Amino acid sequence: MNALRTRLVEDLRIRNYSPRTIRAYVSWIERFAKHFNRSPDQLGPTEIRAFQEFLVDTHKASWSTFNQAAAALRFFYTTTLQASFPVEQIPYGRRPTKLPVVLSPREVAALLDAVVNRKHRTALMTIYAAGLRLDEAIHLRVEDIDSERNVLRVRRGKGQKDRYTLLTPSLLIALREYWRAVRPKDWLFPGKNPDQPMHPTCLQHAMSKALLKARIGKPASIHTLRHSFATHLLENGTDLRTIQTVLGHSSLSTTAIYLHVAAGALEVRARSEKADLLRGIVRDPAKS
Repeated sequence: MNALRTRLVEDLRIRNYSPRTIRAYVSWIERFAKHFNRSPDQLGPTEIRAFQEFLVDTHKASWSTFNQAAAALRFFYTTTLQASFPVEQIPYGRRPTKLPVVLSPREVAALLDAVVNRKHRTALMTIYAAGLRLDEAIHLRVEDIDSERNVLRVRRGKGQKDRYTLLTPSLLIALREYWRAVRPKDWLFPGKNPDQPMHPTCLQHAMSKALLKARIGKPASIHTLRHSFATHLLENGTDLRTIQTVLGHSSLSTTAIYLHVAAGALEVRARSEKADLLRGIVRDPAKS
């Protein structure tokens, strides 16, 4: 497996996969081989199907976990082994559509007020005000703040893509106050070792404590701040295409999920459905 592992890592690296994805794919292939106690180049479609059945029936894996395993197996057998069987037939699971948890502006304010540590509070504020993912926030650098253009540069976001997002006046003021107090040199939110970014668990723990202190009962996480950012933009009249751009979504359909949770969009939809119902009653005398 060592030679295959090395080749798999090389195949992923030359295709510019992120370090996190490389670790995940390698882990899945190792788990797959260990499950049958055989080298993966000695396994094929029958074992792949049995492993996927194990993930669903015994392991009770979530669909996101199941699909990550499927993606790893597809890549390994297509690229690294160049298998002769139709690898594209390795199925992905159909994800259930779940609406995101969204905090109200008042709840966001209460949450941020409950964070005592200045660095943690500013980092969470940045995630909300700029619509960032956790990994994007902790890898911000001081030079990514462009106060002249009122934008924040996001380096190598999901899919290894750079983008620019909003830098609001209130966030800029908060970042300037934070910089004067902390004086970060390279990483905007450094860890205990200033040469390294803050560890994600630090913010996750700060978020959990703040939720309890602010008495917010919703099952929120740090990613909830990103969902709340997008929903609040939509409720304030920002068009969906702009929200897609600042969030870094590849597909507009991904962004469109916020139409199902934005209060204003729900009211418009309800009025539209009511109008359609009334038109139907007018058209059909039997119902009047």
